[in-house]
Amino acid sequence: MTRLEKAFVKAGQWIKRNARPLEVARWEYAFEHGSRERVLRMLEAYQNEDGGFGHGLEPDFWLPSSSPMATWAAARILMEVETDPGHPIVQSMKGYLSRSQDDTGMWAAVLPQNNEFPHAPWWHWEPGVEQQWMFNPSVELAAYLIHWSEPKSSEAQRGWKTVRLATARLMSCTEMDMHEINNFLSMKELLEFRTEEFTEKTGYSLRDIERKLAELVEAAVETDIAQWVHGYKALPLTFVQHPDSFLCDVLGNLVAKNLDFYIEQVDENGLWPVTWEWAAYPGEFAVAARYWQGIIALERYRVFKTFGLL
Repeated sequence: MTRLEKAFVKAGQWIKRNARPLEVARWEYAFEHGSRERVLRMLEAYQNEDGGFGHGLEPDFWLPSSSPMATWAAARILMEVETDPGHPIVQSMKGYLSRSQDDTGMWAAVLPQNNEFPHAPWWHWEPGVEQQWMFNPSVELAAYLIHWSEPKSSEAQRGWKTVRLATARLMSCTEMDMHEINNFLSMKELLEFRTEEFTEKTGYSLRDIERKLAELVEAAVETDIAQWVHGYKALPLTFVQHPDSFLCDVLGNLVAKNLDFYIEQVDENGLWPVTWEWAAYPGEFAVAARYWQGIIALERYRVFKTFGLL
């Protein structure tokens, strides 16, 4: 067995001992022919009666009530397991998104109620905080609404309102936070089958979006490999999830070097360290960090698999 294959076995064992039941189900779905239904059962535990998600689904804030950001995290998992648009979880989520979108077409990234529960400092609410987040996660939430709705439905029109505003911002940017770039990358993938409608609604083609995102990724990614061990920053695999990504041509051999870097950094449990912390809640952060280790391992081994390394 290769070093990576041995690490993969160790990681699977660790996840089954230590990760949340949700990540265990996701791991089994990704690597062990596990069922979609089991993932959905585990995810449903985080869904509230209003259709939104909370309860610390995004481990860096523990707000139990629904929030757009936790709902964004849930939507990504629903896409991961190719959930049918007609599934009750999706339909209920769409209702929450329709009700929680404000008149400007945005969803709040951070809610005031966050402050009442353990949270990372970047999830602390204060007046004006939304300017920091811009279209994270709004543009991706809008794309999910469009993707899961009938083309002429009110939900789809709500989504297009946001996408139109977000696209105008995107095309005027010379730099962008890595998380918001990823939201736009997801939007592009979700709307690949709505190319004509996208151009009609925004005035741009998806190829225009691709070219702009390539520029922003080049500006955001850390190209000095010696710096990759220092802190939390944008690496090539922050943006590239599979070898067919258009960004592989943009980033060249940095993608392969990032794969090698992750293999070199893996520990004796087949895991990677969490490169951030919450100073204000050390006890709660220890719990969140363990959750994150399971999530990070799942995501990285899934990328290794798509690149044919597992």
